[in-house]
Amino acid sequence: MGAMKLNERSVAHYALSNSPADHMGFLRTWGVPGTPPNPSGTGRRCWFVLKGNLLFSFESREGRAPLGLVVLEGCTVELAEAPVPEEFAFTICFNAPGVRPYLLAADGPAAQEAWVKALSRASFGYMRLVVRELENQLQDARQNLALHRHSSWKSRCKTQAPDQLSRGLENGYSLSRDCSPMGLVEVGGSRPAGRSLAESELQGPASFLLGRGQSPVSPETSCFSTLHDWYGQQILELRRGWLQRAQGSQPKCEEQDRP
Repeated sequence: MGAMKLNERSVAHYALSNSPADHMGFLRTWGVPGTPPNPSGTGRRCWFVLKGNLLFSFESREGRAPLGLVVLEGCTVELAEAPVPEEFAFTICFNAPGVRPYLLAADGPAAQEAWVKALSRASFGYMRLVVRELENQLQDARQNLALHRHSSWKSRCKTQAPDQLSRGLENGYSLSRDCSPMGLVEVGGSRPAGRSLAESELQGPASFLLGRGQSPVSPETSCFSTLHDWYGQQILELRRGWLQRAQGSQPKCEEQDRP
């Protein structure tokens, strides 16, 4: 592991800034960088502040300059035995040769557990794993939501189709297999009241095709040639009806022209 250079002034400013701390409290230390040794061997009681992946130590709660700093990257936090009885100790061990572990001790088991959890979750590597896990959970939730919506749509279609079919038959119409409003066609060739002859003729070929369960917007018949044939039949039917009406009106016109 290569050496890391830090700007002492910037680090001190960050340690004393108003940025929220992830954890803080008194710990007894044996060998944390920057803390002077205690000749009695009982360790030195200092005030520790955890911000992100940086663990600062101060002489007291009101200390204005950090005594030491531990960068919590490439390390593990493990429970340990304290040199002094009735101390709840743990160590910060680094995965690098030549770096000795840092021994710390809390005042009680609850404080020890809280510090071990906070320090174990402080590294950037842990945050990266958490983000990856959250992304996987989000992807699974989106897939489950899509499957739920699809199954709900299918069940709703199954429950609504018989009702729509019965209502359509009562009104003299039948539904095509796509259950869409465009699938409404006339039964028996009758023309609904209020619809003109031109409208009826315009929907003649389309109604015939729709009655066979086909739709111009259905996925299996959406090619251009099929659309062209369908609308071409409509045009042919309109032209045939116009020619018939034109031929029927010619004798009347000739009789009127005679003297």
